[in-house]
Amino acid sequence: MSQSYPELIDDLNAAIAKLRAGAPEPMRGFSMLAREALKPGALDVKTKELVAMGIVIATRCDGCIGFHAKAAIKAGATREEVLETLSMAIYMGAGPSMIYAAEALRAFDELSAPQEAEA
Repeated sequence: MSQSYPELIDDLNAAIAKLRAGAPEPMRGFSMLAREALKPGALDVKTKELVAMGIVIATRCDGCIGFHAKAAIKAGATREEVLETLSMAIYMGAGPSMIYAAEALRAFDELSAPQEAEA
């Protein structure tokens, strides 16, 4: 993985915009599913995003790593919480998950850097 996560997210957002234009109804349905799944309930949004971080490692989705790292940051996840989540993903997925956990941590760090500079 050589592309930075901010660039990857920008590239994917542009591609997703084209997908939304070409398939508006399915994409509206997907967006509704995401909104409903992320509504706070027994789990808060931060916990749900940490769960998503673990799942994206298991499914090995590069773009998902970027999107959910960014969402976890927005929801207030700390680096320590992300590391514990990644540790569980490594435990459950062994070697391949370790590689994706390293990528997820890199995404979190890259995407946190602009916020730290603004503070």
